Amino acid sequence: MIAGAGITAGIPSALAKKNQHNNADVRIGIIGLDTSHSPAFTKYINDPKNARMKGANVVAAYPYGSTRIETSAGRIPEYIEQMKVLGVEITDSLDSLIDQVDAVLLETNDGTLHLEQAMPVINSKKPLFIDKPVAAGLVDVIRIYKSAGDHQVPLFSSSSLRYMQKAQEVRNQQTIGEITGASTYSPESWEPSHSDLYWYGIHGIEILYTIMNTGCQRVRRVLTENTDLVIGEWSGGRLGTFRGDLKGHQAYGGTAFGTEGVTDLGSFEGYGPLVDQIIEFFRTGKSPVDPAETLELYTFMEAADVCKQRNGNWVELGEIYENTLKVVRNY
Repeated sequence: MIAGAGITAGIPSALAKKNQHNNADVRIGIIGLDTSHSPAFTKYINDPKNARMKGANVVAAYPYGSTRIETSAGRIPEYIEQMKVLGVEITDSLDSLIDQVDAVLLETNDGTLHLEQAMPVINSKKPLFIDKPVAAGLVDVIRIYKSAGDHQVPLFSSSSLRYMQKAQEVRNQQTIGEITGASTYSPESWEPSHSDLYWYGIHGIEILYTIMNTGCQRVRRVLTENTDLVIGEWSGGRLGTFRGDLKGHQAYGGTAFGTEGVTDLGSFEGYGPLVDQIIEFFRTGKSPVDPAETLELYTFMEAADVCKQRNGNWVELGEIYENTLKVVRNY
């Protein structure tokens, strides 16, 4: 558990600050056309038949975007054309994009670019959603959240898997009583420039944290050529596990265990529920996910990387977070 272990105290309150766009039209800009999320989100938001999106509109996009990861960079020309068809202006700079919009979706697939691309938005004090991962490593994750807190800029990041209906019901309606544990799974692939789980395993980790919430104290990891198993021990002796499937049939889901029942969490339900949350966030300036939870979630994944280096031995989240804070303070 890292709450109270050095998290900047001002971050949660600063990021919950209301903004001026409540109940008003919101012009949205997208950074990064190297992911299918960009045209998919735009189609959902700009659909005139979608009453939930009334008043929200993606009006501009800056396409770059990864130029280093070939599988991402190669998509950019195609997605530029798709965005033009959707009536979105393609800008030639971040500054031009920011000048035209009220809020920003940072969609760049390459997390190594996120700090660099987030800072101009943070400096403009406009609400910012950062698609997964927040960054490629914990140092930049903390730097982004600290900068947003220092500038009192609303910031939100999440995988769409957080908003699976059953997962939300378990968390918010306590449909199976108090949570005693959870086991989740998702596909997992690695990108050498990112911490292992940040690149794709984050989907299953997001489901796990949706159920378990904050309070994880330590992590261990068992890795084979087919499967990545991460075990987290939460306060009260509760265990949460994530299975990352490296090979074979790949799917998203999990099981939650409670004092009054056990339930299957269903499967991926599309991007709509996440985009609904993003637009509400842009209107209110209040993140639906506490920044402290997001910071712990990324610390959990970073601890799993350290565990791999330590041959599967338990790793304390507090140790990882405090050590990373020391690095951040040197910037």
